[in-house]
Amino acid sequence: MATAHTPATPKVHAGVQPIRAAKGTSFLWRKLHSLLGIIPIGAFFIEHLLSNFEALKGPSAYGAQVKFLNALPLVRVLEWVFIFLPILYHALYGLYIWFRGKSNVVYYPWAGNWMYVAQRWTGLIATAYILQHVLRQRFMGISLPENPGAAFHKVQVELSNPIMLAVYVIAMIAICWHFAYGIWLFAAKWGITPGDVARKRFGYICAAFGVILLFMGLASIWAFVRPEARNAPEIAPVALLQAQPADSIAATL
Repeated sequence: MATAHTPATPKVHAGVQPIRAAKGTSFLWRKLHSLLGIIPIGAFFIEHLLSNFEALKGPSAYGAQVKFLNALPLVRVLEWVFIFLPILYHALYGLYIWFRGKSNVVYYPWAGNWMYVAQRWTGLIATAYILQHVLRQRFMGISLPENPGAAFHKVQVELSNPIMLAVYVIAMIAICWHFAYGIWLFAAKWGITPGDVARKRFGYICAAFGVILLFMGLASIWAFVRPEARNAPEIAPVALLQAQPADSIAATL
């Protein structure tokens, strides 16, 4: 007589546990990466745009901004602690996240995947641009800390090259996108915008903010290439720099 055998229950292997708060270091590194993108990097970016907007007033006003910046106490310490090192970490860890992630835009062409891809590529463009910008404007050619009056002409010479002008415009678009969407991601990840409705509404605010930043950035670039600025002096007169009010924060690398 045949005996019916109950098939053995297949053994289920445990999967990979999700990352949770206060468990592992990846959570902390990602939180730090997200936070640094807003403070101090994002704050510096806004200040940098506001300061570069001074270029619309001419070489003397722009040089006065550079002069004010380099007169700040412990300016080199502030430069490395709050600008260079945070940007370096944010860029390197961002690349690490990119290499470990998968976008799957071919198989899953949803908006979230396209946003993911755009954020990664704009971050790469921003990193490459910032690297060359710092090297060329901060460490190569005439030293702007000792010669702030030459700041306008130094940028103007670089933008006289059509290729470099295109690089600046493309980079400005990429950085403004990256920062605006980064604010949206920050609010979502840190629980500031819980729920789809709140995130959708905040998305409109971030998009509008990004457009405003882009307008300021492109206007600043235009200040160096506009016809009225073609005869700008190589070094703005020191007397004009001393007479220029320094009531706003400067930023030029």
